[in-house]
Amino acid sequence: MRWHGGGMESIMSAKKSNIFVRAAKAVAGYFRELKSELKKVSWPTWKQIRTNTGVVITALILLGAFIALLDLGFEFLYKSTLLK
Repeated sequence: MRWHGGGMESIMSAKKSNIFVRAAKAVAGYFRELKSELKKVSWPTWKQIRTNTGVVITALILLGAFIALLDLGFEFLYKSTLLK
């Protein structure tokens, strides 16, 4: 409640904006803040991107080969011990 000119006036009597208007303002505010934050990001150079991508691809290939070798080893153990 708010004191207004000698009488009490309910805050609820003030007109609220439409739910869609409030939602649109909230979404617009979110994207404004998003744009502001993205300007602060330290983006990598193309050379760093290429180098890091190479490291990731190499690691994936090595990990895949390691898992394949484990699979072959376990398959060999399975066939040589349990299936005899």
